[in-house]
Amino acid sequence: MSPDESHALPPEAFRRQDETPDAQFYQAPRFVTHIDDGAIAAVTQLYREYFPAGGALLDLMSSWVSHLPADVPYRRVAGLGMNAAELRANPRLAERVVQDLNQVPTLEFADNEFDGAAICVSIDYLTQPVAVLRELARVLRPGAPLVITFSNRCFPSKAIAAWHALDDRGHLALVRRFLLAAGGWDNIELLDRSPRVGDPLLAVVARAAGAPAA
Repeated sequence: MSPDESHALPPEAFRRQDETPDAQFYQAPRFVTHIDDGAIAAVTQLYREYFPAGGALLDLMSSWVSHLPADVPYRRVAGLGMNAAELRANPRLAERVVQDLNQVPTLEFADNEFDGAAICVSIDYLTQPVAVLRELARVLRPGAPLVITFSNRCFPSKAIAAWHALDDRGHLALVRRFLLAAGGWDNIELLDRSPRVGDPLLAVVARAAGAPAA
């Protein structure tokens, strides 16, 4: 049995309330943060802990802010998102790619190109998460961390049905399931970094095991 089959979810798990093209939904820029200051600080602290200073990072499903520690320099930060204006406004990005991962889940980056990657409060919108995570395992160097963070906020009409059906613990288990189905990931950690007050902040951190087998 293949990894995809052993961790498979039915197609209806990836349906959304709004199935109109995502490019249309994200056409207008939204210069807002989607979690509160305490949760943002928790994201930044995770990046401080896991991402190597001076490394090359990929901010997947990026926007106008990346929540990276302001005092930590990185050699390269590439951002891939849905809205060109938001990406242009992000001062941490050296490279900007506009791409709809639900239409094209492949990444136009070389194997072993990055020292770390982030998906911040966006994993719930992916309709092909296994394919995207498989690509991330390919473009990360062996041992490089992937930090996936999420809260209890989302655009409800664009989050997949499986996300709506689960609570925080279920979301952690679901993201772990996606990683296992993708293959190429080791040392999967399920973390609760929620501040004492305000928005919860959950994270799944995994390390790239190397390029997945063809």
